[in-house]
Amino acid sequence: MAPSKVLAGARVVLPTGTVDGGRVIVEGERITGGLTADTPALDLTGHWLVPGFVDMHNHGGGGASFTNGSVDDILRGVRTHRQHGTTTVVASTVTGEMDTLAHRAGLLSELAEQGEIAGVHFEGPFIEPCRKGAHSEALLRHPDPAEVRKLIDAARGQARMVTLATELPGGIDSVRLLVEHGVIAAIGHTDATYEQTVEAIDAGATVATHLFNAMPPLGHRSPGPIAALLEDPRVTVELINDGTHLHPASLQLAFHHAGPERVAFITDAMDAAGFGDGSYRLGPLEVEVKDGVARLVEGGSIAGSTLTLDRAFQRAVTVDGLSVEAAVQAISANPARLLGLAGSVGSLEPGKYADLVVLDADFALKGVMRRGEWIVEPELG
Repeated sequence: MAPSKVLAGARVVLPTGTVDGGRVIVEGERITGGLTADTPALDLTGHWLVPGFVDMHNHGGGGASFTNGSVDDILRGVRTHRQHGTTTVVASTVTGEMDTLAHRAGLLSELAEQGEIAGVHFEGPFIEPCRKGAHSEALLRHPDPAEVRKLIDAARGQARMVTLATELPGGIDSVRLLVEHGVIAAIGHTDATYEQTVEAIDAGATVATHLFNAMPPLGHRSPGPIAALLEDPRVTVELINDGTHLHPASLQLAFHHAGPERVAFITDAMDAAGFGDGSYRLGPLEVEVKDGVARLVEGGSIAGSTLTLDRAFQRAVTVDGLSVEAAVQAISANPARLLGLAGSVGSLEPGKYADLVVLDADFALKGVMRRGEWIVEPELG
């Protein structure tokens, strides 16, 4: 077992609130309430200590794609995001041929069984063509429950979420199927009306995939899916807080109506996250990244993001005016709860994995620990 670690002096964000000059004790992989005698403490005075980030919607990073890459590529992408504080990541796929997606699900499920990722999220192919975003229209299809079941089975118990346009034929039945199998049904890339969205929520859908993006805008006569998703306490809304996907007023609107307990920050990251500008592919589509913004070469649609969650956190508290506690809830506790992982990650509590992030007074990342081992060891002046 690794030697005990004591982290002391930081402002520690706990589920019950923030403790100034707090202390977190790590034994092996986990946080503990006990203290080993004579264990030296790492002095984190002037810093924040928050739970490791949990990203439930992520397509890749570090130049690697979770949809197209090899095992080594996928691990490179996972490790890139770990260096930015994401200690738990769900690997998201994009629209492809059904057999290709099923094969990819099998590969990703092995990495989930090894603890490298926290499961698989299928974004597409069951989405609305007119709201397809960066998905190949030629490969889209209606959400036939039999085909949805094929993907679930291929993931061997590691399917965590499926994004679908629930207004399409088979959509509501597919939502019910997902609920029966313990998989999150997420409404996204949708052209649904308000009434159709309410029907899907009543059938068991509990997540809005990147709220505001790839869905009709809020209308005063036709409120569409946004109003239904924001008003229902059963729904958690994903937000991409990169300054490109959302205007700050839209983020504030979501927090005002849903509250911090119903928001999950995600990256929706593609290969370029943590890597740089250049030419990439998202599934079969060509993407150009310029000044950190990813767009399809053909048509110019935004193609995921280059966001990492440390940047999303810093922006939330320094630009958007959120409290640190609200940002922690949205970036750690809420996604952990949705994924069924709240017993092991998402907050700093005895018995849970020692997944944590050290931030300086300006909320810049200074250290990352995952399962008791430093991924980024703090260099404190």
